[in-house]
Amino acid sequence: MAVAALPYWRLSSFYLFYFALLGSTAPFLALYFDHLGFSSARIGELVAIPMLMRCVAPNLWGWLGDYSGRRLAIVRFGAVCTLLCFSLIFVSKSYAWLAMVMALHAFFWHAVLPQFEVITLAHLQGQTSRYSQIRLWGSIGFILTVVALGRLFEWLSLDIYPVALVVIMGGIVVSSLWVPNAQPSTQGVRLSAEGFLEQLRAPGVLAFYLCVALMQMSHGPYYTFLTLHLERLGYTRGLIGMLWALGVVAEVLMFLAMSRILARFSVRRVLLASFLLAALRWLLLGSLAELLWVLLLAQVLHAATFGSFHAAAIHFVQRSFGARQQGQGQALYAALAGTGGALGALYAGYSWNALGATLTFSIASVAALAAAVIIATRMGETRP
Repeated sequence: MAVAALPYWRLSSFYLFYFALLGSTAPFLALYFDHLGFSSARIGELVAIPMLMRCVAPNLWGWLGDYSGRRLAIVRFGAVCTLLCFSLIFVSKSYAWLAMVMALHAFFWHAVLPQFEVITLAHLQGQTSRYSQIRLWGSIGFILTVVALGRLFEWLSLDIYPVALVVIMGGIVVSSLWVPNAQPSTQGVRLSAEGFLEQLRAPGVLAFYLCVALMQMSHGPYYTFLTLHLERLGYTRGLIGMLWALGVVAEVLMFLAMSRILARFSVRRVLLASFLLAALRWLLLGSLAELLWVLLLAQVLHAATFGSFHAAAIHFVQRSFGARQQGQGQALYAALAGTGGALGALYAGYSWNALGATLTFSIASVAALAAAVIIATRMGETRP
């Protein structure tokens, strides 16, 4: 049976290492740049650079993957080049050099995940409800890394931070070599003679992608300054690591429940709920993070702001594009997320000192609320 042949652990190991890298950058990259003495504006710019690469790299690599069909080769090539380019960080710590390292390694890092998502869905052969069961290992990798590094940086200097990233990138390379290839099936998915741009103009698709950008823009202060924000409120690095992990534990539980949720509710309703809860979450983090119980609640809401949002978005993209456009559809999702994330990091960097944490997070809340309005008025009730 096809289900028995699913390379579950090989696929899962890749997600584990890939998102372990995200778990080492999202909470700690800004902290490391702060350790090097950069201002909040420069930190925002350096964090935004990898996100800006998501505007370019996924579409280029997505087109190449769809055109050549060699998606696994692109994944492996991207993983190796990510490791080699990031290793340049040991040469210099100047702003210009770090900006170059951020751009180079991210160009290849963002080539990897959209193509791997297509490979994973091809292995699932239409059993998209099982996607969350594989993807949750990415969340587990994030949790393990963020807790371990939070504790490590309480004991040791942040000077060892680049070494930790290189080790994790090596894990991505090794796990990519273990994964068997698969191509999207031409059965069980919508095929069309229409090109990618024609499918992009289908009802609700452009609205969805705009909301992806707004949702990721709303995450700008969270991914750029949450660790610094909590540290300045008096939380220890170990506890901050645990708080980041709590959010991803909630995300894992949401992934486990997503197949049942999407069987009962439309993608539109799941996305709408995700956006509304995101708006609430950013208000809590900006105004009441000094209260531990509020902070715990806000981190649990990560189940909605990432978990349900991402799983529903992957389902929507797969249904919206034919087999030969899957790579471009996933790449555009990554690119719009990168555009929004970069804008979020940039505005957060410039407003953090000028406006303060409360107003910076309030802007994020407005962005999420705008996404909720768009999805409520521009998307139909299509089920996955």
